[in-house]
Amino acid sequence: MKKVTGIGGVFFKCKNPETIKEWYKQHLGLDTNQYGTTFEWRKEDKPEEKGSTQWSPFSETTKYFEPSSKEFMINYRVDNLEQLVEELKKEGVTICDEIEVYEYGKFIHILDPEGNKIELWEP
Repeated sequence: MKKVTGIGGVFFKCKNPETIKEWYKQHLGLDTNQYGTTFEWRKEDKPEEKGSTQWSPFSETTKYFEPSSKEFMINYRVDNLEQLVEELKKEGVTICDEIEVYEYGKFIHILDPEGNKIELWEP
């Protein structure tokens, strides 16, 4: 079952998120908003289905990446979050929190062996 279906987002720390968003907008044409930007795409095997990848700069003082001390966090899209979490627990993977549900999907955070915080998302 374990299957990441794609990258849901790339999040990174920076000194001034607003300045970074403006720089990327001006110089690279990103259509930024308060969260960063969203890249929409379609699945090759199911072009009628849309997907998205989020790009978001965070303040260098954010606590959102904790307990990791890294400057980045990757969000991976998955198919069945509850089942995946049960498998990860059995395998001794560090689970940082409980599944949270929002109108745009379910989320949970885990740590890899080097302490990188990973966000898992089921749209």
